[in-house]
Amino acid sequence: QVQLVESGGGLVQAGGSLRLSCAASGRTFSTYAMGWFRQAPGKERDFVAALRRSSRSTYYADSVKGRFTISRDNAKKTVYLQMNSLKAEDTAVYYCAATHGAGSKHPDDYAYWGQGTQVTVSS
Repeated sequence: QVQLVESGGGLVQAGGSLRLSCAASGRTFSTYAMGWFRQAPGKERDFVAALRRSSRSTYYADSVKGRFTISRDNAKKTVYLQMNSLKAEDTAVYYCAATHGAGSKHPDDYAYWGQGTQVTVSS
């Protein structure tokens, strides 16, 4: 099992940047593919980015491609989401998730979730 704790959310102006972190517990972090998802009020949880175990394969939602970057540091057992050129529509609670699967865009493929961190982008 793995426990996940997100941090780094906050209030930022449109055009600004934030870096989210997701710290994992347990000794087998490197065996998990990791994903970031987000959920705005009244909406479903949407895929943002995913990163396979090797870090060689990354996947992004079209809405964040070119602005967001997912990365991991297995020694620190942490996955990051660098968010640049933020827009008001990026406002949501951001969740990181872990899976022993390949890593996908589908929330149901992930067995472990953090508690979420709020990102608010003011226009």
